[in-house]
Amino acid sequence: MSKYDEVAHYQDFQDLLNIIKKSGNNYDTRKIQKAYNIADKAHGDQRRISGIPFILHPTSVACIIAQWGMDTDSILSALLHDVVEDTEYTLDYIRKEFGKDVANIVDGVTKISKIKLYSREEQQAENVRKMLIAMSNDIRVIIVKLADRIHNMRTIECMPEQKRRDKSRENMEVFAPIAHRLGMKAVKEELEDLSLRYLDPIGYNEIEQALLLREDDREKFIERKKKEIIKASKMKHDKITVYGRVKSINSIYKKTIVRGKTIDQIYDVFALRIIVDEIKDCYNLLGVIHDLYKPIPNRFKDYISTPKPNMYQSLHTTVIDSDGIPFEVQIRTWEMHNTAENGIAAHWKYKLGFTRIVNNKKAKELDENINRIKDVLAAQIDTDDSTDIIRNIRNDFDQNEVYVFSPKGDVFNLPAGSTAIDLAYLIHTEVGHHMVGAKVDKRIVPIDYKLNTGEICEILTQKDSHPRRDWLDICKTSSARSKIRQWFKKEKREDNIVEGKMMLERELKRSNISLNDEELERLLQFMLKKNKFNTVEDLYASVGYGGIQLWKVMPRIREEYNAIFKEDNDEEPVIVNPTPPRRKRISSGVIVEGMEDCLIKFSHCCNPLPGDDIIGYITRGYGVSIHKRNCPNVPKDISTAEEPERYVKVYWEDDIKDNFRANLEIICKDRTGILADVTIALSSMRIFIHSLNTRPINSDQAIISATIDVVSREHLDTVMKRIGQIKDIVSINRF
Repeated sequence: MSKYDEVAHYQDFQDLLNIIKKSGNNYDTRKIQKAYNIADKAHGDQRRISGIPFILHPTSVACIIAQWGMDTDSILSALLHDVVEDTEYTLDYIRKEFGKDVANIVDGVTKISKIKLYSREEQQAENVRKMLIAMSNDIRVIIVKLADRIHNMRTIECMPEQKRRDKSRENMEVFAPIAHRLGMKAVKEELEDLSLRYLDPIGYNEIEQALLLREDDREKFIERKKKEIIKASKMKHDKITVYGRVKSINSIYKKTIVRGKTIDQIYDVFALRIIVDEIKDCYNLLGVIHDLYKPIPNRFKDYISTPKPNMYQSLHTTVIDSDGIPFEVQIRTWEMHNTAENGIAAHWKYKLGFTRIVNNKKAKELDENINRIKDVLAAQIDTDDSTDIIRNIRNDFDQNEVYVFSPKGDVFNLPAGSTAIDLAYLIHTEVGHHMVGAKVDKRIVPIDYKLNTGEICEILTQKDSHPRRDWLDICKTSSARSKIRQWFKKEKREDNIVEGKMMLERELKRSNISLNDEELERLLQFMLKKNKFNTVEDLYASVGYGGIQLWKVMPRIREEYNAIFKEDNDEEPVIVNPTPPRRKRISSGVIVEGMEDCLIKFSHCCNPLPGDDIIGYITRGYGVSIHKRNCPNVPKDISTAEEPERYVKVYWEDDIKDNFRANLEIICKDRTGILADVTIALSSMRIFIHSLNTRPINSDQAIISATIDVVSREHLDTVMKRIGQIKDIVSINRF
């Protein structure tokens, strides 16, 4: 049974009143009762797909909001969040009855359903954009949305399989990263675990069962360690709280399934969490722990002196006991614990007066953190290409972060992979605009140097310098890209118009489309409307400064061209001065017909190798994805695909010198030394091994999973033949 199966899926209004009463907070129950009455009347006989009365969904969401300690307006918004979308009630009515704050939160949570969009991805991106705009004014919008999404995931079992997978993927891409940055760890982990259950049910169940098998041993171990620590600390029992924490299933999944480790190789599958009253007690207790158990080198992290960007604070150390069992210990105060579990939602109490502000510093930290989040999210609002929003959120809210120091000792948090350009714009927009270079640890570094934790970075500036267009391809964060684009948008508008028109005409010519200015403007009307441009010059300018990437929109432009032409003439288009499509080598020995300067990537679902029959697929936000032609994710008949125009012809270059990653599944007898024999065979052929692990499949057989580098399909065939000659190898397959 999953740890989330025990959650009460549906709660009624009486449950909400009970939670409010137990909280001791000063809620306006009269308004809450009024909101419930309106929601109950509005939803009437509506039911969820499961057959449950619909009103139980908003009351359950309101219960979650109340448990997080949010204010009256947040609870009102939770009760009313589906009223405008699913009933006849309007936002004006909500605004009149409950005020503008509640109306704005409800509007921010309400999905866009009446605007014609061309794909599910665009629909998703526009919904997120709308939510971000509302969040820029009120952070409570995303908190209500997260509560709504949590309850939907707890009750999603009755939905169609594809719907469950779509929602789960959206959680992983958008809502879990936002919850992480808001410091709402419990929400993040529940969303990820519930989503993983539908994205990879087999992997989820394997980990869940492995944890259950170890449950008794784990509880006994934790109880034994609790007694040892309490005794060694020489503190009274009411001054220290110790309990065990099990790592989330998704976190274990990423280390086992994705990185090829076994559960036994993960030090922090479970940890002891120690909660004390004051910060000084954290460091005193750390000394006790290191005296009691042997610390593992390089496994200590002090997040108290250097908090994470989401305000998380704790001491982390990994130790080994006398029996050689490694485990993690986390030490924090009660205030830190509350922040670690509920993040912004916990600190919102300071804003409401539910909890006394200990000092002005705490209030200032809360405001600064909220403003940092708003700044990152606000960068998405002005993105011309809505499908970039999802990628930007993933980049900016990357859970892997680096901590970089300025020469004055200030600490800056950036997503892993960030460059000096990202740091410059994080410091100040004008610092970024006038940047000419950077020094890391007093040494000049290239402009695309990726920063690492602990480095001291100095930004070099000149008053008359300005951004370069190629910075857009170098920087990691969307906020930096947004500020660079805004500079070009403001300072170089005329140049952008000329550049954008030339780029568009070049792509049209490549697609054998020839139009005069009047016809071209008519063709582009759908883009003007979609992006809310007033004139075609605004569109050209956006293309020129990088707001719109042509390779993404050209399939839609060709589709629109064919539709307009057939409507006008009902005959095949007349092609003026036709030119054959250019074949351009993009990267790693692949030629893409009809495209230049676009990003390509090799799909992990089939890992194509030189010699394989391949096809390209134009993705939304990541360039052209290369698949094997017989990949399960590629339709046998392209014409039957949902968007056949996104499939393009690609070829292998004749002379390829790059390495490619290949996955092997080796069935063998489960004997001592078999893994070593495979490793020796690969090493003797000078094969680079990314990962190599084994697991039993029955009493006398095992599977060895290997990820290696090869140069072609023929090279892989040779490698497989050599491995097949090893004693006790039953079969070997590429997957």
